[in-house]
Amino acid sequence: MRLATFGAGLLAAVAGAVTIGAGGAAAGVPIAQFDQGRIGVHLSHEETAAMASGPMPAVVSMFVPANRMGAGLHPETEIYRDDNGGVHASLRQVVMEAAQHPDGAVVVFLNAPGTRGGRVLDVYQTWTQ
Repeated sequence: MRLATFGAGLLAAVAGAVTIGAGGAAAGVPIAQFDQGRIGVHLSHEETAAMASGPMPAVVSMFVPANRMGAGLHPETEIYRDDNGGVHASLRQVVMEAAQHPDGAVVVFLNAPGTRGGRVLDVYQTWTQ
């Protein structure tokens, strides 16, 4: 129950911030993967760009340490990944790279405690061009 309440609050905050930044556009498509212990939101390109240029990455980073965030990088990413698969980038850099592509977007997931190797937040980049 706590995850659902906290997750709904976090996703509402992300959606609200993106809506304000995008000039009132609809805020993301909610995703519930209860079998995998996570809930999330799929942002459009416009919402991703608004998130990248707004305060949300910094605010999230104030509460979620970098070692508790995961990044699913696009195969064509320019973000550095070490030999162990560790991503060396901020949340803003991951979101901004996706936003720089014409159809780039992100999917943001909040993970249940004790799942996903202890990660609290996962961000996945998507684009085709």
